[in-house]
Amino acid sequence: MTRSFSLALPAVLTHEQAPALTQDLVTLLTTQVSQGQEAQLDASALTQFDSAALAVLLACRRAALACGGSLRVTGLPERARVLAEVYGISGLLAKP
Repeated sequence: MTRSFSLALPAVLTHEQAPALTQDLVTLLTTQVSQGQEAQLDASALTQFDSAALAVLLACRRAALACGGSLRVTGLPERARVLAEVYGISGLLAKP
């Protein structure tokens, strides 16, 4: 059975919050995600964000993959999904 590790993103995630949040989330992911484990990021609380939020999601994905796990993003607001499509990274946010 695959274990799961879940985190929630804050309501506000812009370029101002991104560096510290990225560091915190990557640290948590690298210490909690193990081989075959799925990490889940709940983005449903996001109400104010910019493209830096996508950078945070991609950094989390890289961290989970580096540990042999995977990342699933849930609750991504429609506006963020559209932004990911514009940047051509929507496929990277899907489970590998």
